[in-house]
Amino acid sequence: MIIKRFATLALTIGAFVLVGLTTASSQSYPSRPITLIVPYSPGGPTDSLARILIDHMRLSLGQSIVIENVTGAGGSIGVGRVARAIPDGYTFGIGQVSSNGFNGAVYKLSYDLLEDFAPIALLTTAPMWLLGRGTLPPNNIKELITWLRVNGDTATAAAVGMGSASHLCGLYFQNHTGIRFSFVPYRGAAPANQDLIAGQIDLFVPRRLIPCP
Repeated sequence: MIIKRFATLALTIGAFVLVGLTTASSQSYPSRPITLIVPYSPGGPTDSLARILIDHMRLSLGQSIVIENVTGAGGSIGVGRVARAIPDGYTFGIGQVSSNGFNGAVYKLSYDLLEDFAPIALLTTAPMWLLGRGTLPPNNIKELITWLRVNGDTATAAAVGMGSASHLCGLYFQNHTGIRFSFVPYRGAAPANQDLIAGQIDLFVPRRLIPCP
Protein backbone atom coordinates (compact mmCIF):
# COMPACT_ATOMS: atom_id res chain seq x y z
CA MET A 1 0.00 0.00 0.00
CA ILE A 2 1.20 3.51 -0.75
CA ILE A 3 0.78 5.85 2.20
CA LYS A 4 2.49 9.12 1.44
CA ARG A 5 2.03 12.56 2.87
CA PHE A 6 0.91 14.36 -0.26
CA ALA A 7 0.61 18.03 0.62
CA THR A 8 1.20 20.39 3.49
CA LEU A 9 -1.93 22.37 2.68
CA ALA A 10 -3.53 23.12 6.03
CA LEU A 11 -7.28 22.62 5.79
CA THR A 12 -9.13 24.24 8.62
CA ILE A 13 -12.15 22.65 10.18
CA GLY A 14 -14.22 25.05 12.19
CA ALA A 15 -17.61 25.19 13.83
CA PHE A 16 -20.10 27.62 12.35
CA VAL A 17 -23.34 29.03 13.67
CA LEU A 18 -25.92 31.28 12.09
CA VAL A 19 -25.58 34.99 12.77
CA GLY A 20 -28.18 35.78 15.38
CA LEU A 21 -27.04 33.45 18.14
CA THR A 22 -27.09 36.39 20.52
CA THR A 23 -30.89 36.52 20.22
CA ALA A 24 -31.09 33.51 22.52
CA SER A 25 -31.69 34.45 26.14
CA SER A 26 -28.49 34.16 28.12
CA GLN A 27 -30.49 33.40 31.26
CA SER A 28 -32.34 30.37 29.91
CA TYR A 29 -30.06 29.16 27.14
CA PRO A 30 -29.93 26.32 26.45
CA SER A 31 -33.34 25.15 27.60
CA ARG A 32 -33.79 22.35 25.06
CA PRO A 33 -31.69 19.98 22.92
CA ILE A 34 -29.30 21.44 20.33
CA THR A 35 -28.83 20.15 16.78
CA LEU A 36 -25.37 19.97 15.22
CA ILE A 37 -25.45 19.63 11.42
CA VAL A 38 -22.62 17.59 9.87
CA PRO A 39 -22.58 18.03 6.06
CA TYR A 40 -20.82 14.68 5.49
CA SER A 41 -21.57 11.01 6.05
CA PRO A 42 -21.21 9.22 9.42
CA GLY A 43 -17.74 7.85 10.16
CA GLY A 44 -15.78 10.44 8.22
CA PRO A 45 -13.28 12.88 9.79
CA THR A 46 -15.75 15.78 10.12
CA ASP A 47 -18.39 13.51 11.65
CA SER A 48 -15.88 11.90 14.03
CA LEU A 49 -14.68 15.30 15.18
CA ALA A 50 -18.27 16.42 15.75
CA ARG A 51 -19.00 13.41 17.95
CA ILE A 52 -15.92 14.09 20.08
CA LEU A 53 -16.95 17.74 20.34
CA ILE A 54 -20.51 17.10 21.51
CA ASP A 55 -19.34 14.86 24.36
CA HIS A 56 -17.69 17.92 25.90
CA MET A 57 -20.48 20.31 24.90
CA ARG A 58 -23.08 18.17 26.66
CA LEU A 59 -21.19 18.51 29.93
CA SER A 60 -20.59 22.25 29.69
CA LEU A 61 -24.08 23.16 28.41
CA GLY A 62 -26.11 20.65 30.40
CA GLN A 63 -28.21 19.72 27.37
CA SER A 64 -28.31 16.88 24.88
CA ILE A 65 -26.89 17.56 21.42
CA VAL A 66 -28.17 15.66 18.40
CA ILE A 67 -26.01 15.18 15.31
CA GLU A 68 -27.82 15.34 11.98
CA ASN A 69 -25.83 14.11 8.95
CA VAL A 70 -27.04 15.99 5.86
CA THR A 71 -24.92 14.87 2.93
CA GLY A 72 -24.57 15.68 -0.75
CA ALA A 73 -23.08 18.19 -3.21
CA GLY A 74 -19.72 18.37 -1.44
CA GLY A 75 -21.33 19.40 1.85
CA SER A 76 -23.34 22.30 0.42
CA ILE A 77 -26.71 20.66 1.18
CA GLY A 78 -25.86 20.33 4.88
CA VAL A 79 -24.53 23.88 5.08
CA GLY A 80 -27.75 25.04 3.42
CA ARG A 81 -29.72 23.25 6.13
CA VAL A 82 -27.88 25.37 8.71
CA ALA A 83 -28.51 28.54 6.70
CA ARG A 84 -32.27 27.91 6.67
CA ALA A 85 -32.49 27.19 10.41
CA ILE A 86 -33.99 29.68 12.84
CA PRO A 87 -31.04 31.73 14.21
CA ASP A 88 -31.86 31.07 17.85
CA GLY A 89 -28.68 29.26 18.89
CA TYR A 90 -30.18 25.77 18.71
CA THR A 91 -28.80 24.78 15.30
CA PHE A 92 -25.05 24.72 14.73
CA GLY A 93 -22.99 23.48 11.84
CA ILE A 94 -19.52 22.03 11.68
CA GLY A 95 -17.70 22.51 8.40
CA GLN A 96 -14.31 22.67 6.75
CA VAL A 97 -12.52 24.39 3.91
CA SER A 98 -14.53 22.53 1.24
CA SER A 99 -18.03 22.92 2.65
CA ASN A 100 -17.54 26.49 3.87
CA GLY A 101 -14.99 27.74 1.37
CA PHE A 102 -14.41 25.94 -1.93
CA ASN A 103 -18.13 25.33 -2.49
CA GLY A 104 -18.65 29.05 -2.97
CA ALA A 105 -16.59 28.81 -6.16
CA VAL A 106 -17.99 25.48 -7.36
CA TYR A 107 -21.75 25.57 -6.73
CA LYS A 108 -24.50 28.11 -7.20
CA LEU A 109 -25.52 28.43 -3.55
CA SER A 110 -28.79 29.71 -2.10
CA TYR A 111 -26.89 31.24 0.82
CA ASP A 112 -23.88 33.49 1.35
CA LEU A 113 -20.93 31.78 3.01
CA LEU A 114 -19.56 35.09 4.29
CA GLU A 115 -22.74 36.88 5.35
CA ASP A 116 -24.96 34.08 6.66
CA PHE A 117 -22.51 32.48 9.09
CA ALA A 118 -20.18 33.51 11.90
CA PRO A 119 -17.14 31.39 12.89
CA ILE A 120 -16.97 30.21 16.49
CA ALA A 121 -13.76 28.16 16.79
CA LEU A 122 -10.93 26.68 14.78
CA LEU A 123 -10.74 23.06 15.92
CA THR A 124 -8.13 21.35 13.76
CA THR A 125 -5.85 21.66 10.78
CA ALA A 126 -5.69 18.84 8.28
CA PRO A 127 -2.78 18.04 5.94
CA MET A 128 -3.73 15.88 2.96
CA TRP A 129 -2.43 12.32 2.43
CA LEU A 130 -2.30 10.23 -0.72
CA LEU A 131 -3.51 6.67 -0.07
CA GLY A 132 -3.57 3.66 -2.39
CA ARG A 133 -5.49 0.39 -2.12
CA GLY A 134 -3.56 -2.45 -0.50
CA THR A 135 -3.25 -4.45 -3.74
CA LEU A 136 -1.89 -1.56 -5.78
CA PRO A 137 1.39 -2.73 -7.42
CA PRO A 138 3.55 0.40 -6.78
CA ASN A 139 5.41 0.69 -3.47
CA ASN A 140 6.40 4.37 -3.61
CA ILE A 141 5.36 7.62 -5.25
CA LYS A 142 7.81 7.28 -8.16
CA GLU A 143 6.50 3.80 -8.99
CA LEU A 144 2.93 5.08 -8.65
CA ILE A 145 3.49 7.81 -11.24
CA THR A 146 5.03 5.26 -13.61
CA TRP A 147 2.11 2.88 -13.04
CA LEU A 148 -0.43 5.63 -13.68
CA ARG A 149 1.23 6.60 -16.95
CA VAL A 150 0.43 3.07 -18.16
CA ASN A 151 -2.89 2.50 -16.38
CA GLY A 152 -4.34 5.99 -16.25
CA ASP A 153 -7.28 5.12 -18.50
CA THR A 154 -8.62 2.63 -15.95
CA ALA A 155 -7.27 4.02 -12.65
CA THR A 156 -9.76 5.64 -10.26
CA ALA A 157 -9.58 8.04 -7.32
CA ALA A 158 -12.27 8.95 -4.79
CA ALA A 159 -13.49 12.53 -4.52
CA VAL A 160 -15.72 13.62 -1.63
CA GLY A 161 -17.73 15.85 -3.95
CA MET A 162 -16.50 17.73 -6.99
CA GLY A 163 -14.49 20.75 -5.88
CA SER A 164 -13.72 19.19 -2.49
CA ALA A 165 -10.24 19.13 -0.99
CA SER A 166 -9.75 15.49 -2.05
CA HIS A 167 -10.80 16.38 -5.61
CA LEU A 168 -8.62 19.52 -5.84
CA CYS A 169 -5.58 17.72 -4.41
CA GLY A 170 -6.11 14.93 -6.92
CA LEU A 171 -6.24 17.50 -9.73
CA TYR A 172 -3.06 19.12 -8.38
CA PHE A 173 -1.34 15.72 -8.40
CA GLN A 174 -2.44 15.19 -12.01
CA ASN A 175 -1.30 18.62 -13.17
CA HIS A 176 2.03 18.42 -11.31
CA THR A 177 2.94 14.98 -12.69
CA GLY A 178 1.21 15.00 -16.08
CA ILE A 179 -0.69 11.78 -15.34
CA ARG A 180 -4.43 11.12 -15.52
CA PHE A 181 -7.02 9.01 -13.71
CA SER A 182 -10.80 9.13 -13.28
CA PHE A 183 -12.57 10.58 -10.23
CA VAL A 184 -15.40 8.72 -8.50
CA PRO A 185 -17.69 11.02 -6.41
CA TYR A 186 -18.63 10.02 -2.84
CA ARG A 187 -20.90 11.61 -0.24
CA GLY A 188 -18.23 11.37 2.45
CA ALA A 189 -14.80 10.09 3.42
CA ALA A 190 -16.16 7.03 5.27
CA PRO A 191 -17.69 5.31 2.20
CA ALA A 192 -14.64 6.33 0.14
CA ASN A 193 -12.31 4.72 2.68
CA GLN A 194 -14.45 1.58 2.73
CA ASP A 195 -14.21 1.22 -1.05
CA LEU A 196 -10.47 1.93 -0.96
CA ILE A 197 -9.93 -0.85 1.61
CA ALA A 198 -12.15 -3.18 -0.42
CA GLY A 199 -10.11 -2.44 -3.54
CA GLN A 200 -13.02 -0.87 -5.43
CA ILE A 201 -11.00 2.30 -6.13
CA ASP A 202 -7.27 2.83 -6.52
CA LEU A 203 -6.53 6.14 -4.77
CA PHE A 204 -7.92 8.56 -2.21
CA VAL A 205 -6.61 11.83 -0.76
CA PRO A 206 -8.18 12.21 2.72
CA ARG A 207 -7.38 14.56 5.57
CA ARG A 208 -5.41 13.74 8.71
CA LEU A 209 -6.86 15.79 11.55
CA ILE A 210 -4.42 17.58 13.83
CA PRO A 211 -5.86 19.41 16.88
CA CYS A 212 -5.11 23.10 17.11
CA PRO A 213 -2.95 24.11 20.08
